[in-house]
Amino acid sequence: MAQSYLSLSDLTFTWPDGEPVFEGLDAVIGTGRTGLVGLNGSGKSTLLRLIAGRLHPDRGSVTARGEVAYLQQDVTLDPTRRIDRLLGIAEVRASLHRIEAGAGTSADFDAVRGRWDIEERAVSTLHRLGLERVVRRASDLDRTVGELSGGETVLLTLTAQLLKEPEILLLDEPTNNLDIESRSRLYDVVQRFSGTLLTVSHDRGLLDSMDSIAELRGGRIRLFGGNFSTYLETVEAEQESARAAVRDARNDVEKQKRELAEARIKLDRRKRYGQKMFENKRAPRAKMRLLKRQAQESAGKLRNNHLGKVEEARETLTEAESALRDDREVRIDLPDTEVHPGQQVLSARELDLVSGQRVSLDVVGPERIAIIGRNGVGKTTLLDAVAATGPRVPFKTLPQRLDVFDESLTVAENATAAAPHASAEQIRAQLARFLFRGSDSDVCASALSGGERLRAALATILLAEPSPRLLMMDEPTNNLDLPSLAHLTQALRSYRGALIVVSHDRQFLHDLRITRWLELTGEGLRDYEGP
Repeated sequence: MAQSYLSLSDLTFTWPDGEPVFEGLDAVIGTGRTGLVGLNGSGKSTLLRLIAGRLHPDRGSVTARGEVAYLQQDVTLDPTRRIDRLLGIAEVRASLHRIEAGAGTSADFDAVRGRWDIEERAVSTLHRLGLERVVRRASDLDRTVGELSGGETVLLTLTAQLLKEPEILLLDEPTNNLDIESRSRLYDVVQRFSGTLLTVSHDRGLLDSMDSIAELRGGRIRLFGGNFSTYLETVEAEQESARAAVRDARNDVEKQKRELAEARIKLDRRKRYGQKMFENKRAPRAKMRLLKRQAQESAGKLRNNHLGKVEEARETLTEAESALRDDREVRIDLPDTEVHPGQQVLSARELDLVSGQRVSLDVVGPERIAIIGRNGVGKTTLLDAVAATGPRVPFKTLPQRLDVFDESLTVAENATAAAPHASAEQIRAQLARFLFRGSDSDVCASALSGGERLRAALATILLAEPSPRLLMMDEPTNNLDLPSLAHLTQALRSYRGALIVVSHDRQFLHDLRITRWLELTGEGLRDYEGP
């Protein structure tokens, strides 16, 4: 049996508004698991849609050896739709039931085509993904979808794709909205898949299960062997070499500039000496003119030689700098957010949650608390309830939607509105620490990308008056690219106050140096030993 693969040849795509995405993209993705990474806006999701046939290229081609299944990002389902129709097996089931009842036609046998166990496989796959609540037995496939959590929606849609038995599986941010248990189940599906799997993800746990990493950068794909950790090590080694090359190139530019200056001094001295000889008439006039012409030619050659070396050194520097990536870091220092050890930050009692249970939560000192739990258990409701009780220190909440600023105002104007007593210079100096430098802070909030919105939201709430000493965050890593995730981690490591973080991203929580883990269940809030 031939191995599956994807081949992209001269792939070119431009949005209707004229914005180019790809120009002559070539790549081959073979059998195995490949993670597709790149900055927000680099075209990762667009590329998956082109491969899946949801978009059509302006030029070039996509060749897929094997059937393609595609799990898109931000899945929504009609709650009135039957489960078997959503799974794409309704017609096969109907034919199967007619055959079993003795009323099958040749068309029914053609429709089944060896899928006699489709119901068993559907139920088995649903259970393997933790959806026993949705479908317990084959007869439940007749039911409507009903109300599902975001994670259940993703897993049900993934089941529909797996039942196609594809050789090529495309996944776009599949772990968004999945709780820790559901992520583990999806990891298992990924590990078991034997064809060509291409996934766009910022989930480092998922990316570390890949066989290779495809980096989409500048409209080109570069393949790296090994998982995401190996990719990071390779890129860092290359960047260290690039930084060394830039240092050497800068030193050479300075050297050539010094030598050019020395040559000019030497030429000026010769010129003054020659002029003096001409004025004193120490040689015949014809010889003096010859010497002057020779001196001018020599000076021109010497000057052009050094100018050429300076220009060559500058070109080398430009080439070396082009290999450097943007490794800017978010570095903040907000002493007014500091919480001292032993200081009472929160004492919340008998908080009502959607499931009907009541929970209590105390925060003392600069604790960093992670709250985990399955989808739909009430974690967001818990944060809302904590905010409603009124913590004992100034606090801010970073919601999933990042809707903490006025979309019609610029980044600087939003920060100014949050801190009205700070001067314009102070606002811009602090925004620069969040990588909004110069005119970057004059961009309207509505025009910001996902990563920029996160940094703008953080800046708006952390620079607010009074300074927040408790920061609560609800799934802050959703839809972030990896550089933006690094920026978020850097900012929160510098934060001196207390943190309460709801997240399914274990690596992110570890990087925040969480001091206390809590799990919210149907029975209440309990200590969790940590993963």
